[in-house]
Amino acid sequence: MKRKLKITWNAPVVLMFVLLCLIATLLGEITKGRSTELFFMTYHSSLTNPMTYARFFTHIFGHAGWSHFIGNASYLLLLGPMLEEKYGSKELIQIIGFTAVITALVNYLFFWNVGLCGASGVVFAFIVLASFTGFKEGEIPLTFLLVAVIFIGQQVYEAITVTDDISNMAHIVGGAVGALLGYGLNKNTGRYGRSI
Repeated sequence: MKRKLKITWNAPVVLMFVLLCLIATLLGEITKGRSTELFFMTYHSSLTNPMTYARFFTHIFGHAGWSHFIGNASYLLLLGPMLEEKYGSKELIQIIGFTAVITALVNYLFFWNVGLCGASGVVFAFIVLASFTGFKEGEIPLTFLLVAVIFIGQQVYEAITVTDDISNMAHIVGGAVGALLGYGLNKNTGRYGRSI
């Protein structure tokens, strides 16, 4: 007897995150960017404005357009379920929130004339965090070193040599957050992966 196939909600945090990004991007398209600027972009606004603090978190949902959203959503859906299974939903929410706040604070303090939106910082945190999947105490995974050189190195190079609307700072900070959290989570929780 054949079993029926069913679609499962396998990574609730990742799926909800991507859904919120989709809704925010759709709203941005409908309002010609106004909703993105008001709710889903962080920039150097007054500290007396409560939305300044809210946008420290919500900027990760807004995207500059469909190609920006699709690029980030693809990485989130590719890497996120594996990370949510490994670390748990609660930890993944904390990783996303921590990355959002750190990238927003760095942008607010050092790039006060630049608006920041999108999940790119979280994507880079996920990329680096994924390289820790086979972590064992006392070792540095070669995958982590390669990811650091290839992905983060490229961002540093592009930050210096390329002028575009891409926030290399968010990528670099997201990668650094992923590295610190990946090392800390694996070292402190005893989640050292499986031996093959």
